[in-house]
Amino acid sequence: MRRIRAANTQSQLVVLDNGSMTVPGLVADGAVIYQDGDVRDLAAVRRSARGCSVIVHLAGQTRVVESIQDPGLGFEVNARGTLNVLLAARDTGIAHVVLASTGGAMFGDTDGPIHEDMLPKPSSPYGASKLAMEAYAHAFEGSYGLRSAVLRFANVYGPYSTRKGSIVAHLFRQILEREPITIYGDGSQERDFVFVDDLCDGIIRAMDAQASGIFHLGSGRPTTLADLLDKVGRIVGPDWPLDIRYAPWRMGEVRRTHTSIAKAVEVFGYSPGTRLESGLKATWRWFTGQYRQVGEGAGDQ
Repeated sequence: MRRIRAANTQSQLVVLDNGSMTVPGLVADGAVIYQDGDVRDLAAVRRSARGCSVIVHLAGQTRVVESIQDPGLGFEVNARGTLNVLLAARDTGIAHVVLASTGGAMFGDTDGPIHEDMLPKPSSPYGASKLAMEAYAHAFEGSYGLRSAVLRFANVYGPYSTRKGSIVAHLFRQILEREPITIYGDGSQERDFVFVDDLCDGIIRAMDAQASGIFHLGSGRPTTLADLLDKVGRIVGPDWPLDIRYAPWRMGEVRRTHTSIAKAVEVFGYSPGTRLESGLKATWRWFTGQYRQVGEGAGDQ
């Protein structure tokens, strides 16, 4: 939100949020209108959309294992919720939407980088619900002329991610709580890690360009989990030793995936520049700052 405000100082932002993943400090100033509501509530989405020129749809159920345990939740949030966003945009005269999708869960294991011309083969209900979302976006452009930029995110990390279920956030939470870290598999699994600032820049560029179609946003580089653990260990230092335990592979999880960002670079100038080590250091500083605040608050009680 701060990045959008900085680029569009006269704009006013409306945020529809059910509070389930909200982190304090994100709603910055009076230029942001915060509305309590759920993307599954069409009436609430329509109210929030009135008077807006573009919708950036980031709400979603994003955890693969949870989608396997409860596939209906992913459908309701990701497929039906997106349908509500598209209906609200159509009915309020909004001409462009930006939608958050997924990369790895859309294709399963791959030997090379994933790209927009590949045939999706979801390996989990989460991936299937995002594919349904993409299909609705394509249909609304064909049927109603509603332009949509579908952005397939790689594995996002960075500050303000205490409630995220992604790998980096989970690692830092476990380390700060001095809990053991469980690795499912042998650590050879590959991911494409993209720093949140680079991702936000890509979202804003897609919005400003009124881009239409599917685009992958990541770093464009694969990193094994073993390499990530090595980098994290060096960043947190000996005061926070990593207690790593291994468990069998989990069903439905992708083992190898990374992203080709060539199309996003060409169409709207996407340019991720944050090295993994730098992004991890910034994320660790933010997590430790939050940890100290919680400890100090507990001590005052």
